[in-house]
Amino acid sequence: MLNAWHLPVAPFVKQNKDQLTITLWLTGENLPQRVTLRAENDNEETALAMHKLRTPPSPGVTAWRAAIDLRSGQPRRRYSFKLLWLDRQLWFTPQGFSRFPPARLEQFAVDAPDSGPQWVADQVFYQIFPDRFARSSSRDAQQDKVYYHHAAGQEIVLREWDEPLTAQAGGSTFYGGDLDGISEKLPYLKKLGVTALYLNPVFTAPSVHKYDTEDYRHVDPQFGGDPALMRLRLKTQQQGMRLVLDGVFNHSGDSHAWFDRHHRGSGGACHHPDSPWRDWYSFSPDGVALDWLGYPSLPKLDYQSESLVNEMYRGEDSIVRHWLKAPWNMDGWRLDVVHMLGEAGGARNNLQHVAGIAQAAKETQPEAYVFGEHFGDARQWLQADAEDAAMNYRGFTFPLWGFLANTDISYDPQQIDAQTCMAWMDNYRAGLSHQQQLRMFNQLDSHDTARFKSLLGKDAARLPLAVVWLFSWPGVPCIYYGDEVGLDGDNDPFCRKTFPWQAEKQDAALLALYQRMAKLRHRIPALRYGGCQVIYAEDNVVVFLRVYQQQRVLVAINRGEACEVVLPASPLLNVTEWGCKEGKGQLSDDILTLPAISATLWLNH
Repeated sequence: MLNAWHLPVAPFVKQNKDQLTITLWLTGENLPQRVTLRAENDNEETALAMHKLRTPPSPGVTAWRAAIDLRSGQPRRRYSFKLLWLDRQLWFTPQGFSRFPPARLEQFAVDAPDSGPQWVADQVFYQIFPDRFARSSSRDAQQDKVYYHHAAGQEIVLREWDEPLTAQAGGSTFYGGDLDGISEKLPYLKKLGVTALYLNPVFTAPSVHKYDTEDYRHVDPQFGGDPALMRLRLKTQQQGMRLVLDGVFNHSGDSHAWFDRHHRGSGGACHHPDSPWRDWYSFSPDGVALDWLGYPSLPKLDYQSESLVNEMYRGEDSIVRHWLKAPWNMDGWRLDVVHMLGEAGGARNNLQHVAGIAQAAKETQPEAYVFGEHFGDARQWLQADAEDAAMNYRGFTFPLWGFLANTDISYDPQQIDAQTCMAWMDNYRAGLSHQQQLRMFNQLDSHDTARFKSLLGKDAARLPLAVVWLFSWPGVPCIYYGDEVGLDGDNDPFCRKTFPWQAEKQDAALLALYQRMAKLRHRIPALRYGGCQVIYAEDNVVVFLRVYQQQRVLVAINRGEACEVVLPASPLLNVTEWGCKEGKGQLSDDILTLPAISATLWLNH
């Protein structure tokens, strides 16, 4: 039986000055007589003859090698392997063997040079919904002012931190979390292993979630205003922590001065056809503003308007640039519903504007991290380099939900086995370069979904499996605040409960697991930069390997009964000794002994 191995990392890919050396390993009988490397030069397919190495890299392995010239061509180097016999051919790609040539976007891909933000893969992110994380000790009475919330048709509701959340007035209920509260909790986050924060919107807006922006250039007074964000920025910098903001550029709130539905006297577009901001929104022939998904409080911004484009991203002091410049020096933007942004009340010319936002960010702060919110397939934007990465719902979160929680994003039943789960995840990764995979934003859940713990229901014992997976799969892990201490909650608003700061309300064992996994990730380069090879995927068990230079990390996930698994022969598993770093599984020769409902991680010595 013919087997092939290649991952877009060392030892298979090595850069030497202006050459990228590519190596393929083969084992089995009836090996091919020739192998060619299908590469590209300025998007034109080209075939490079590979030569067989005299010295095998491992016993029984035949290695073939060729080099790509880096002095010409596009930075994304796409390639695959054509194996040739006298009377037939086979192709080898990230998804294995194929009898026909692979699609262009389903080949191995390495970015050389890589222009993406280099710091991202080293991070452990933490997502904070500011009103619900921590209330500062210095909070003043002005921050708890009650006001009329037009969209809800009532005054906002103020609650004590430990009062239970109810379904009433979801967007109008405030618990008093603020930015100084986050600053005060940085030591806790540091101990957890967090190195980067992503904050849900902090700009002035009437709702608790702040996706209905009233002023893009100022922080909401309830969160402590601009000074509180400046204090948080300085403290995160002192701690060596990154800080990423939420950019809501698809729509504004209807209370924004540009729109002014509620007659505050700004001359906004809602009631004034001659308003200077009229063409920043789209209106139906009878003068009704087009909104986002039927929410009248969220009028869609219309990027047909040159002046809007200049205000949002292109202009020298545009909103996108403003927060990336001194004194703020933010580290990037998460772009809300960015696939829907565009012209004429819809998503016309979407890619052009998303790329424009990213370009403006990079011009202002070359290492800015720009990633989009996409519940669907984000690869169209990533392959066009309109974004550095995306929230990896489709390539990580949903396959995991299907395998461990038996549900999909619509909360419909979904029963998938290990083989289906791995095929799904590998298929998605195959469309991305290796460097893009390492920057994808991986989460178990978020402010827009039920908490993973609640999705698991009676299978809550599987939660630790997901945590180990989160920290060991390609991509940057992000913890949604409270997940690490066992916070539960169904869909919005219940996934936005206040953080339980009393120790007796926290799951200490779960918290310790998060801390251990964050530490392992910071300590082991293969978990941050490694290629990923699925070794075994059958029924209830997934086994994958992270490979980086001489380092190997083996991860085994078993959602079912205790079992033994015989690992297939692989030269990637030829290591002197394995050391168990997390979990209770055992590895002896090629046999894994896995406890019921377990996750185990080994590192080679």
